[in-house]
Amino acid sequence: MVRAAADGQREIVGVIEHFQAAVDFTTLGLRPEIFELEAFEAFGRVWGPFALRWYSLAYIGGIILGWAYLKRMLREPGAPMTGTQADDFITWATLGIIGGGRLGYVLFYNLDQYLAQPLSIFALWDGGMSFHGGAIGTLVATIIFARVNRLNWLRVFDYIVTVVPIGMFLGRCANFVNGELWGRTTGSDWGVIFPGAGALPRYPSQLFEAVLEGLVLLAVLSWLFWRTDARLRPGLLVGVFTFGMGVFRFIVEYYRESDAQLVEFAERTGLQMGQWLSLPMVLIGALLIWLALRRAPQPA
Repeated sequence: MVRAAADGQREIVGVIEHFQAAVDFTTLGLRPEIFELEAFEAFGRVWGPFALRWYSLAYIGGIILGWAYLKRMLREPGAPMTGTQADDFITWATLGIIGGGRLGYVLFYNLDQYLAQPLSIFALWDGGMSFHGGAIGTLVATIIFARVNRLNWLRVFDYIVTVVPIGMFLGRCANFVNGELWGRTTGSDWGVIFPGAGALPRYPSQLFEAVLEGLVLLAVLSWLFWRTDARLRPGLLVGVFTFGMGVFRFIVEYYRESDAQLVEFAERTGLQMGQWLSLPMVLIGALLIWLALRRAPQPA
């Protein structure tokens, strides 16, 4: 009994030490809004309040930086479209990202709620976007855009996916700033105590995704684009992106907290919804890589 009591005391001390090592999110000075404007009355009605949020800026910044990087890549010989066509594509991509991301969230994660309140589907300001839905939306937008402009959609998509990690990085950083999409509870020293997530430290899984799906994937795709003939092999960059995203998302899901409405689903199936959605990405990515490497590179 003495030994058991001593072991229990050491465990309590260890938990306290981990709590002390964990980062209290509120001490970081982060807030979702960059700035806010108070409500005001004019022309017989009340306007506002208005706010510019980091999450909105992440979407805008990701699209603008991705567009600039895409324009730079199109200067290389053998580009599948012109700079002017790239300018037009931004509108298509924006619709695909937002429309697909929202629709994917509705279908994959919270269908019952939105069936009960259909109009809330359009309440984008309340949050709720799915990466997998955004990816599908962007794919559909790219195929339609390519057909309208008589372009090789697979080669266009090779260029598009190379810039997507920029938006992924910024978006996940914004999720961290918002203190949302936190990870599972942890006793590790890099745990973060998020407001609204209880008193226990949690993995900053948003930053894990920002690094893997953002910085690492951007570095790999950029190296393949600039240092190899990957851009001349239709589907190769798409395959690497799809395979990498599937693998990274599958790994990070082990550290992410399950969506409240999907806890029972995860317990019943043994995997998170995000992991089930990532498995087809891994298989499709591997197939695209294999097919692309079988073909000779196109002339620049």
